Amino acid sequence: MEKVSSNRSFKGVHEVWAHDSNATSCKMTFSIYLPDNPQGDKQKTLIWLSGLTCTEENFRVKSGVQRFASDHNMIIVSPDTSPRGENVPDDPNYDFAQGAGFYLNATEEPWAENFNMYKYVVEELVELIQDHFPVDENRIGLSGHSMGGHGALTIAIKNPDIFKSVSAFSPICNPVKIPWGQKAFTRYLGKEESSWDDYDSCSLIRKQGWQKDILIDQGEEDEFLADQLKPESFAKACDEKNVSLTLRMQPGFDHSYFFIATFIQDHIDWHSQRL
Repeated sequence: MEKVSSNRSFKGVHEVWAHDSNATSCKMTFSIYLPDNPQGDKQKTLIWLSGLTCTEENFRVKSGVQRFASDHNMIIVSPDTSPRGENVPDDPNYDFAQGAGFYLNATEEPWAENFNMYKYVVEELVELIQDHFPVDENRIGLSGHSMGGHGALTIAIKNPDIFKSVSAFSPICNPVKIPWGQKAFTRYLGKEESSWDDYDSCSLIRKQGWQKDILIDQGEEDEFLADQLKPESFAKACDEKNVSLTLRMQPGFDHSYFFIATFIQDHIDWHSQRL
């Protein structure tokens, strides 16, 4: 990391950017909410991973999370969904490239140099927030929405020593079997499907399990439910491995941030109890 700077703040939210010197003109931006902490104590922290087309702003602006995080003295970190920059390769479609990093480490050109969101979240972001903010390294949780729900599940399952709790809204549960995932994985990881399982939550649960419980909220009116999300596949995998999953199918809700704003308090309460 070459530089960290606070560009603006409002009501306890700081927009911080970090430049990865190992990539060409690549900038990653994240937002962080810091509750009142006059004693400077180390605090529990939730990292939120957003979905397709989102930036670091969507969650902080639309979810209303700050009120509930303040109640629990919890830091909230929300990174962008991909690297950005004029020299970062892109694609005109919304479901690939900038805005659609899929929280993996790309191996195929021209994506491999910049699109390493898995490494960014697990190594760089965690280290950065611990170095610059009062984050308790033993009390970090993960959550996210859609593509970000996929990221939260896969990253937590693979790194239980770092992430102590995980939940998701409308996650892409079985990306190796759905159009969004197949498109992204083919282009980021190549056509050899055996490499895809390392970023598929169903495959990871069957391979590694998860010793804690998981909370997922899914809207029953979600337009992507049948073709893209597949929560029933993840529920089946959890049942096979005796993983404690609470899958709440919420009638009348779709894929929007109104859904997240309605149930985010439940998730903050849930993570706070486990952190």
